[in-house]
Amino acid sequence: MGVRFLKLHDVSTCSGVPHLKIESVKFCIACLFCFLKEEKNVAANPNIKLTGKERVFDRDEILVSKTNPKGHLTYTNDVFIRLAGYTEKELLGQPHSIIRHPSMPRCIFQLLWSRLERKKEVFAYIVNMSKNGDHYWVLAHVTPTFDSEGQVTSYHSNRRVPSRAVLENTIIPLYKRLVEEEDRHKNRKDGMNSASALLESILEEKEMSYDEFVLSLAANHTDDSHTHEGSAQS
Repeated sequence: MGVRFLKLHDVSTCSGVPHLKIESVKFCIACLFCFLKEEKNVAANPNIKLTGKERVFDRDEILVSKTNPKGHLTYTNDVFIRLAGYTEKELLGQPHSIIRHPSMPRCIFQLLWSRLERKKEVFAYIVNMSKNGDHYWVLAHVTPTFDSEGQVTSYHSNRRVPSRAVLENTIIPLYKRLVEEEDRHKNRKDGMNSASALLESILEEKEMSYDEFVLSLAANHTDDSHTHEGSAQS
């Protein structure tokens, strides 16, 4: 699967706002927020060559990060830094997508940010990409932080070791199916929306909400969680 590249904003999908034509290219002058949301759904560095090697961490370790409301990193703990393979200086101020892995379904991040924008917490299984092209799986719990007036000031994320059985039996096959659905469409937004609809239909068959689905998987955490470094293909 090839690495995704960021495309220009598709003005045909943005209705009700004025557009400006510059050098034969249309730009939506009212859609900076739309562009930022789209940027969150793209791997930050498409030039990184994937190694296929998996990095792992111990069950008693937690990856912690904080971002501002736009998704730029303001804090990363030592475990986060070690797994990501960047220095703290390289990470702080960068969009969280600096560790985005191209095999993550964009529809999962669309769901994640949709929840956060509604000031709700969210759980998600996520595969991240290290600086050298390695990957590592986490079970993330992301929560918004509010000021005294109820406005979001930052996002806080804790990540723990996921169950290997859950990954291999459920998450990896599911994410592969969602990515294939996304890549089946030429238009990025069409692909993401189609994959979102597919995920919704899968959940309807299970008669579960997304939260119930993820939490049911998390409840199956057992001692099969990996604790030693090795190689695996996501």
